[in-house]
Amino acid sequence: MTCGGVKILFENELGVADFHLPNKSCILYVSECDIIAGNGYKRKLVRYRNASSSFQQLVLVENTRLSEQYFSAVQKFVVFDLGLTLLPVSGQTEASQLITQMVHGESRENPFRRRSASRLLDPLVLALVQQVPGVGRVKALALLQHFPSIQQLCNAAPAELETIVGQAAAQQIHSFFHKATAAGT
Repeated sequence: MTCGGVKILFENELGVADFHLPNKSCILYVSECDIIAGNGYKRKLVRYRNASSSFQQLVLVENTRLSEQYFSAVQKFVVFDLGLTLLPVSGQTEASQLITQMVHGESRENPFRRRSASRLLDPLVLALVQQVPGVGRVKALALLQHFPSIQQLCNAAPAELETIVGQAAAQQIHSFFHKATAAGT
């Protein structure tokens, strides 16, 4: 199969990983047939996880009408039990498109690579958080170190915010993010 100028081959028993990408990623593909056939795919996943590799390990799992009843159990096993990154796909075509995007991405950086805690803060995100009333640069930095995404910050309870910025600022921040929903009720 060729997609976007990248030739994609699906072969059984190719090794522990099904794909090795130039951006230091390797991929294991779990098909609908693997899932429906029973728990044999779990041994394959454990071998994949245990393979000593400097590559970022990704797992593509077919989530189709036939396999969706098993998907949550597969997801729990892959993500929680094994600690791997799972990406659901509808089939081989979508998988090949995703792999092509990863290979031909603007930067050769893996978009699914977990970022380290010492990552540099995006200046735009920092500026955005500083727009919240009662939040300056110091509080914004403290909040972003504790809440890695704006969504997590928005969903934080006042008690969680209070431990970082104090009671008054916590109330202001919580009110700022929830005033639209409060007005609608």
